[in-house]
Amino acid sequence: MTAGGVTLAQRPERIVSLGPSATEMLFAIGAGPQVVAVDDQSTYPADAPKTDLSGFKPNAEAIAAKNPDLVVATDDLNKIVDQLGKLKIPVLLVPAAKVLDDTYREIDELGRLTGHQTEATALTDRMRTQIDKIVKGVPARPSKLTYYYELDPALYTATSKTFIGSVLGLFSLENVADPSDADGSKGGYPQLSPEALIKANPDLIFLADTKCCQQSPATVKARKGWSAVTAVQKDQIVSLDDDIASRWGPRVVDLVQSVADAVSKVPA
Repeated sequence: MTAGGVTLAQRPERIVSLGPSATEMLFAIGAGPQVVAVDDQSTYPADAPKTDLSGFKPNAEAIAAKNPDLVVATDDLNKIVDQLGKLKIPVLLVPAAKVLDDTYREIDELGRLTGHQTEATALTDRMRTQIDKIVKGVPARPSKLTYYYELDPALYTATSKTFIGSVLGLFSLENVADPSDADGSKGGYPQLSPEALIKANPDLIFLADTKCCQQSPATVKARKGWSAVTAVQKDQIVSLDDDIASRWGPRVVDLVQSVADAVSKVPA
């Protein structure tokens, strides 16, 4: 079994996942029974074996104590790949997706490496079909809607060059944050000023900080000066599930549906 530069002699039966998106992918392709431990941020599915392992500060000894025959990580922090390599523990990296094709590729890699290729192919085919149907089901508009995507109340946001930006781009929406990181120096995640945001006057506001920061349409409406924003005036503020909105696994279909519902409600 070979995928992502990793070769295994046999199907792994003790998998450790160090990332929420990786965990969701593994369970979605039927590899859940092979997963013996997941990191402290893996909240879905509910029956995933959550531990105090950290994906942000991975500890080789703590991971090795789980006796894994495969570790799936989303980043090579603390040079964990080398550290675990010295312990003869293989690591598959499934880094943050930049576009949907990255998600499909990672699901395929996990399927091949865990012995669930058929299930992985079925999952990606299903995701493609569902997303295509959802996008095509949204009526065409005479002009593009603009939007602001909020990561936290300090007005950090994501541009069109990010994964989330590519997902919203499926609906031909215009991102008001793009001019704030035109040269890409902020990695696609600039911080806007309240003045700039109000001036940009987005038609839609998507809140991806409802869980972490308790933001809601009501808290947005209460912000000073925001009453002049079209999205506020027309009640076009969309509350998203933080977890679904920040991950690039199978539940991206749910995110696409949420965006479709919001766009469809805006009068042409």
